[in-house]
Amino acid sequence: MNHSNQDNNVKNSYSVPPVDRAIRLLRYIGEGNKCRNLAKASKQLSINRTTLIRLIHSLLDNGMLEEIGEDEGYRLGIETITLASQAIQSRNIVRVSLQPLQELVKKSNMSAHLGILDDIEVVYLSRETPKTHLVSNMHIGSRLPAYASSIGRVIISELNETEVKNMFKNKELKGATDIAPKNIEEILSQRKIDSERGYVWSFGMIEENIGSCAATIFNYDGIPVGGLNVSGPKDVFVNETSKEAIIVKEAVLEAARKASEAMGFRSR
Repeated sequence: MNHSNQDNNVKNSYSVPPVDRAIRLLRYIGEGNKCRNLAKASKQLSINRTTLIRLIHSLLDNGMLEEIGEDEGYRLGIETITLASQAIQSRNIVRVSLQPLQELVKKSNMSAHLGILDDIEVVYLSRETPKTHLVSNMHIGSRLPAYASSIGRVIISELNETEVKNMFKNKELKGATDIAPKNIEEILSQRKIDSERGYVWSFGMIEENIGSCAATIFNYDGIPVGGLNVSGPKDVFVNETSKEAIIVKEAVLEAARKASEAMGFRSR
C-alpha cells in the first residue's frame, strides 16, 4: 500500500459518519436545494430518509438551518452564516487585501474580487464594487471553475505542470463557456501563456460578455495563496493595448503587489 492510500485510510478511520452527513446536508442546502421533497433529497444525498429528518431537526435546534415557511423547505441559518463570516474574517489575506481592493475599484471603476483555490474551484472571499449600475454578480462564497476563471488561472500559472496534472486528474471540466480549455493539455498550454505574462487577461470564458484581469497574491514564502481581479464589460478587454486596458492591468498588478507585501512577500 502506498503512502497516499495509507493517509486516506487514516483519515477515513477518524471520520465520524453523522458529522459527514450533516456537512453534506449543509452544503446541499447552501447550494440552493431547499429540501422540500425529502425523498428526493434523501436519494441525492444518499442519506436514509429517517436519518435526514433527524439531521434537519438537529441543525434547526442549533440554528444552523431555518425553515423558509410552511412546506417551503429550509435555508442556512444565522449560526451557519456567523461561522462562515468568522472563518472568512480570520484569514489574513482578507484583511490585508481590503485596502488594495478598494483602491483597485477607484482606479478601474470596476468590481474587484479576492479569491483562493479550493481543489479545482476558486472561492470568492471578498468583493468591492464601484458606485455604478455595472456591478459584478459574484458574491462572497461564490465558486467558479479554476481553469476558466481569471483568479483560478493566475494561481494555476504559478504551479508546475505536475501539480496541475494531479490537480485535474479524473476531474470533470464544467461551468465554463465553449472557448475555455476542454482538456488537461489545453489547460497546460493556457498555463504556460499565463505564466509567461505574469497576469491573466481574459474575456468570455465564464460569461460571454464579461472580461477580467487578475494577478497573484503571494505569502512571505513566495507561495501563491490567492489572487485578485477586476471584471467588467467585454469591450474593455477586447483590446489589451488600449489606454483603458493598460490602466486596468497596471492597477491590478499594483493591487496584487501591495496585498502580497502585506502578506510578507518581497519581490524576487
